[in-house]
Amino acid sequence: MRLLSTKATCNSHGQDSSYFLGWQEYEKNPYDEILNPKGIIQMGLAENQLSFDLLESWLAKNPDVSGFKRDGKSILRELALFQDYHGLSSFKEAMVDFMAEIRGNRVTFDPDHMVLTAGSTSANETLMFCLAEKGDAFLLPTPYYPGFDRDLKWRTGVEIVPIHCSSDNNFQITESALEQAYEEAQNLNLNVKGILVTNPSNPLGTTLSLEELNLLVDFISGHKNMHLISDEIYSGTVFNSPGFVSVMEVLNNRFSDADEAIWDRVHVVYSLSKDLGLPGFRVGCIYSENDTVVAAATKMSSFGLVSSQTQYLLSAMLEDKKFTRKYLVENQKRLRRRQKMLVSGLEKSGIKCLESNAGLFCWVDMRHLLKSNTFEAEMDLWKRIVYDVKLNISPGSSCHCSEPGWFRVCFANMSEQTLKLAMKRLKSFVAELSSSSDNGDNKAHQSKRKSLTKWVFRLSSRDHRQRDQEER
Repeated sequence: MRLLSTKATCNSHGQDSSYFLGWQEYEKNPYDEILNPKGIIQMGLAENQLSFDLLESWLAKNPDVSGFKRDGKSILRELALFQDYHGLSSFKEAMVDFMAEIRGNRVTFDPDHMVLTAGSTSANETLMFCLAEKGDAFLLPTPYYPGFDRDLKWRTGVEIVPIHCSSDNNFQITESALEQAYEEAQNLNLNVKGILVTNPSNPLGTTLSLEELNLLVDFISGHKNMHLISDEIYSGTVFNSPGFVSVMEVLNNRFSDADEAIWDRVHVVYSLSKDLGLPGFRVGCIYSENDTVVAAATKMSSFGLVSSQTQYLLSAMLEDKKFTRKYLVENQKRLRRRQKMLVSGLEKSGIKCLESNAGLFCWVDMRHLLKSNTFEAEMDLWKRIVYDVKLNISPGSSCHCSEPGWFRVCFANMSEQTLKLAMKRLKSFVAELSSSSDNGDNKAHQSKRKSLTKWVFRLSSRDHRQRDQEER
């Protein structure tokens, strides 16, 4: 008899990924301008730290809110006592208004169709529990956020089947790729329950085109038991054209309220972690027109509630329309400037990026720096960047990219000075590679990496090794 459950002892959490290994190495040797100037710079964390001064300024002007007061009187007792899982109505109303503002008020949201969750991680997992059984599958376009292997699969037992997208068309979703993924799932005897996309994309930093959104809606329309989940947590970070189009806007333009068959199968995930830079507040939500999904997800939210104190503070902030308008414009301006800094710095090293218009990162093309067109070569380059250059970036294989040599590099979680230092380090490394190509220097770096566990080489996508073998 086992002492612990299979769940407690299994190795399916997704933690055995180079994406998380990079974080672990950073935590062992974090860069600090004064205390550890030679440490690892964290460029693998999609965190928005560019506009904290705006948030702090608002809090300073509204001391009653952070002091849990209303009209000068304490409401601590009111907030500290039991609250049911439906959430504060004032906060849900403020949230739907903020979501509509981000979308240019071209769509509106009903707070009665919103379920509050402890971040988007909880929201996505809850939707898996609501929409699929253990062993069912969701299709996800690649590359995709590495954490989905944990969020969608670990506790639910749901499988992920990749929709392989290509750099030939800037990783856009095509009908042929979608059909191929669906056929692959059928060949594996998997029951496909839906498609999940991030819009804007993590890790690409691009918004889905109207053509792609219509393709996705058409696809689930033709498969009566399939759902579409649009994770839109980066919707407020769009800093360049083309603008952001929500899947809800597509539905509004194409279907009437009477078309329940399609409205009931499209769901949106949102949070304040990226747009407001508040991941520690753990504020997310599910929006769905499906009453049964809303009812079930609301019950499940008992396992990951947003505190009443957090809801009270943020409802007051989001109700301040003058502030939210100013914040969104200024934050996007800062993101645009910081993204240009990263792109310019990479270009000085002869490195290009996928053209992006959103997010907190760039999808960086380092294929020309690989020794061979394989994922083993990608991992070798990644290890040198982490351990020698001391930059933690995320390799494309951890994002299930089907082409070796792409990396996600974040730019909004550090100061300008730190970003400049990171670019300086990278430029020196690329120059070293160019001057000492194939001279055996790489062997000198092997001994200090022997401590790496074997799972470093366990590539994220099930077919990466097969693809490498086919290319040889």
